[in-house]
Amino acid sequence: QVQLVESGGGLVQPGGSLRLSCAASGSIFSISTMGWYRQGAGKERELVAGIGSGGSTNYADSVQGRFTISRDNAKSTVYLQMNSLKPEDTAVYYCNLRIITRGLDYWGQGTQVTVSS
Repeated sequence: QVQLVESGGGLVQPGGSLRLSCAASGSIFSISTMGWYRQGAGKERELVAGIGSGGSTNYADSVQGRFTISRDNAKSTVYLQMNSLKPEDTAVYYCNLRIITRGLDYWGQGTQVTVSS
């Protein structure tokens, strides 16, 4: 069983920055695909950014150029650096760990990000 613990959410003004962290338990982090998703009020959960085990990344169009996903396999942690935040970035952000070939799919409990003046 894998546990994912997110941290770093909070209230920030438009234009500000936040860094989310997600620490994973267990020994499969380095071979996992990691992702950050978000779900705003009344909206469906959407992929924000993903990073493969080899370090390849992908981003939603809405955050391209503002957000950066990274991983530290030694710490079993994935990060999401969020810059130039906008009110529409307000959502609960969830960390996801996935190994499709093993049928593994785990979610964190979520961390609230609120962008407001």
